[in-house]
Amino acid sequence: MIGTGETQPLLRSLTNEGQQYALDIDNDKTETIIVEFDPAGDGENPLDWPTPFKWTIVSLLVMTAFTVTMACMSVVPLANEIVHDLSPPDSSSSKSASVLLVTIWELGEAAGPLLIAPLSEMYGRYPVMNACNILFIAATIFAATSNSVSQFVLARMLTGLVVAVNVLNPAIVGDLFISEQRGSAVSLIFLAPLLGGALGPLIGSAVAQTYGWRTSVWMCAMLAMTCEVLFLVCFRETYQVSILRKRAKKMAEHAANSGKTFKTAFDVAEEGGLENAAPSGSWSRLRDAVQRPVQVLFGSGVLMAMSLFGSIVFAFFYVESTSLAGILQDVYGLSPMAVGVCYASFTIGSICSVFICNHLLDRIYIRLRDTNKGVGQPEHRLPLSIIGALTLPLAVAAFGWIPEFAPPLFIMLLAVSFLGCTLMLALIPVMAFIVDAFGVYSASALTGVMVTRCLMGTFMPLTAPPLVDNFGYGWGFSVLALLALLIAPIPILMMRYGQRWRQFSKFSREQQS
Repeated sequence: MIGTGETQPLLRSLTNEGQQYALDIDNDKTETIIVEFDPAGDGENPLDWPTPFKWTIVSLLVMTAFTVTMACMSVVPLANEIVHDLSPPDSSSSKSASVLLVTIWELGEAAGPLLIAPLSEMYGRYPVMNACNILFIAATIFAATSNSVSQFVLARMLTGLVVAVNVLNPAIVGDLFISEQRGSAVSLIFLAPLLGGALGPLIGSAVAQTYGWRTSVWMCAMLAMTCEVLFLVCFRETYQVSILRKRAKKMAEHAANSGKTFKTAFDVAEEGGLENAAPSGSWSRLRDAVQRPVQVLFGSGVLMAMSLFGSIVFAFFYVESTSLAGILQDVYGLSPMAVGVCYASFTIGSICSVFICNHLLDRIYIRLRDTNKGVGQPEHRLPLSIIGALTLPLAVAAFGWIPEFAPPLFIMLLAVSFLGCTLMLALIPVMAFIVDAFGVYSASALTGVMVTRCLMGTFMPLTAPPLVDNFGYGWGFSVLALLALLIAPIPILMMRYGQRWRQFSKFSREQQS
């Protein structure tokens, strides 16, 4: 909730529809009412909703995130088969085409959040989530009916373009829970994609082996339809600004011809004052909302640094995903079905990190808050990320050197699990840090991470095949391990100096207080 004019008296709403509160401001004889939630408790405030209902919404987000990741990852072990099936009979498929078929999803995700996040801040989470879910279903059906590699790649890019859960899920968690309670919810939000990433290749391989790869894609479309039905029935608007805007509109309708103007504190801050207020819902407001992710990203050195860190860390997920199948087939001689099973080892390691974060993220935050005279800082989320950043270079190097010596398979799978553990240990606290640091701008701030992350996830995996071809798995992945080592100091520096650096950004929560 945005605190503006907290010393002003609270006034009863002019409506009789429940208890609604507003702050009265007299500006040049024009009475403007700043609409706020009742600080003593408000049934429309998502922070005051019953805990079981909050976790129902989190469960919906988890299910949708699982579906999205399963749709993304189910084609990973099938990429070569899909490219071969959709290519003309007299053409030869390339490794780059198979990699791009997998990673092009991220290129769509790089563009989608630029519109999805600001629209959610303008119109609310509910309409944006539902619209994107419906478009996701349509794009998945397009993929299932594709007749060429180019069509399938386009469908995959469109599917990634309309994925809303990755950028809005952490923001919705921020809508529902106070800082001290967000760690568990954020951890579960990350657990769902991990399960989807584990079961997607396994189920996709099994279904494709029996019924063909198109059936696997159709299965993902049906699961997405089920999620959307549940969203339409169970989900409620969680964005406080959107809820207050609707309240202000109702109050204005009941107070017609009274000379009073009703606004939210957020709108007043956005408009730069009451005198230059733009009409709510105007095209200028939409334009400003669409531009906000860029403004937030380039208006915060902290966010640019964390975006760089998060994007490179995340890109190693696709490096692993697109490289593991070749290692298991070429070095260990496994069948496609067995390869799909082995992908679960990455998820096992990732789930370990999720449980670590679920158990420790909030506890570390509270402990550091108490040692800081009871004042919590977003930087208190980062200790686990520092551990992940420092261990990631070792995990990447191990992933590359183990195939050089071809030890027993379980050692290779242990290395894959270790890589999954370090990746998520580095990433999860970063998301919680951004939600805490940017408050009501968290969706736009997360977009900065999403865009750089998705661009890196699209193109960085394309460097792995040439490195392996020229230097072998060991030295090729050592180059990538060096990159991981170069970014390892970022969360350390942010832990030490982030609170000071955040003061240079007007989008920081402390600047909004």
